[in-house]
Amino acid sequence: MATVSTKEIRSRIRSMESTKQITKAMEMVASSKLRQAQSRALAARPYFEALLATIRNIAAVSTETELPYLTVRPVKRSAVIVIAGDRGLAGGYNSNILKLAQTQCDGRDVLIVPIGKKAVDYFKARQPVYTEQYAEAGEMTVGDCFSVAKQLAKEFCDGRIDEILLCYTKFVSVLSQMPDVQQLLPLKQESAAPGGQEILYEPDAQTVLEKIVPEYLGGALYGALCESRAAEHAARRTAMNAATQNAEDMIEDLSLKFNQARQAAITQEITEIVAGS
Repeated sequence: MATVSTKEIRSRIRSMESTKQITKAMEMVASSKLRQAQSRALAARPYFEALLATIRNIAAVSTETELPYLTVRPVKRSAVIVIAGDRGLAGGYNSNILKLAQTQCDGRDVLIVPIGKKAVDYFKARQPVYTEQYAEAGEMTVGDCFSVAKQLAKEFCDGRIDEILLCYTKFVSVLSQMPDVQQLLPLKQESAAPGGQEILYEPDAQTVLEKIVPEYLGGALYGALCESRAAEHAARRTAMNAATQNAEDMIEDLSLKFNQARQAAITQEITEIVAGS
C-alpha cells in the first residue's frame, strides 16, 4: 500500500515540475512582451495628451453650439468600444474589463465594438456586435484604429448612435492595472481657462474641429489599445509568477510527503523482518 502511494506521489511531482516549466516559460515570454508594450504605451501618451488638449481648447473657444460633435442629445443608443485580451491566463484582466463593460450595457440599447477574442466571444451571444473584423487585439494596427474611429464618427454624425464610450484597462504599473471607461463623444464643452493663450485656427475652429475629431478618436483608441496590451502582459506575468511559486510550494510539500511515505515503507519492512526472525 505504501509503494502505491509512493508511486502516485512521484507521478504528481513530475506533473508539477512540468507545469512549473510551462508557467516559468510563459512568465519569461510575458516579461519580454511587457517591455515592448510598456515602451509603446509610454510613447503614445504624449501624442494623445496633446491631441486631447487641442480638442478641449477648440471646443472651449468654439461659438457654434450646433456642431454635431458638441451636441448633447438624449441617449437612445450607445456605442461601447471594449478592449480585452486575445488569450486567458492573465489573472483577472479579462474578467475585470468585461464586468465593467457589462455594467455600461445593462438596461440600455448598446452597440458593442469588441477588440480582442475574449471580448468577441463574451458579447457575441449577449449584445449586437458592430464588427468582428478587428477581433484580435494583438494584430490591430494604427490604421485599423483610425478606420474604426472614422466609421464610428460617421455613425455619430448621422444620428444612429448618440454617444461613444471606450472601455479599456489603464496600465498604472507592472503590479497595478485599472479598468476604466471614458466618454469619447459627444465632446464635453468646458470653459476656457482665464488668461490662457489665445489660439487662432485656419480657416476657423468649426472646420478644424470637424477634421480633427476623427483623428482624436483614432488616437484615443490607439492609446487605449497600447495601454491595454501593456496591462495584459503585466497581468499575465504576475499570474504566471504566482503559478510558478505555487508549483514550487506544491513540489516541496509533495517531496516531504514522498519522503515520509518512503520512510514509513522502510520502517514497515524492518519491522516485518525483525518479527519474522
